[in-house]
Amino acid sequence: MQLTSFTDYGLRALIYMASLPDDRMTSITEVSETYNVSRNHMVKIINQLSRCGYVAAVRGKNGGIRLGKPAEEIVIGQVVREMEPLQLVNCSHEFCHITSACRLKQALYDAVQCFLRELDKYTLADLVEDNHPLYKLLLTDPPSLSSR
Repeated sequence: MQLTSFTDYGLRALIYMASLPDDRMTSITEVSETYNVSRNHMVKIINQLSRCGYVAAVRGKNGGIRLGKPAEEIVIGQVVREMEPLQLVNCSHEFCHITSACRLKQALYDAVQCFLRELDKYTLADLVEDNHPLYKLLLTDPPSLSSR
């Protein structure tokens, strides 16, 4: 299974924000530049993450973006469910004439559910906590996740 770039960069944006010190906000531009992705694309991603409650935006002179909830409460499987279409094949009668007898769609559904159950075992905190190589790559100081 391959995630869309939308979900991929959404997860990366969350990882970046979770890697920042608690008192530091960031910007969409900063996240875009960190991952070398178009700012317009990142705006759409951050908007979706914000609608889901994973990102909080603060307006004004000292504004920016940050995690909308503690990293320990952000379950990776749930983020993927909310960002990813998760329909692997088009099983509509207009597109596929065997859909009424096809067993592939159930097999694919079961596989996706296994994939998501595995991702449900991880939180955003699991991905960033004590990950010093990550902090070094992102050029940030280690966050103190326990105080979030």
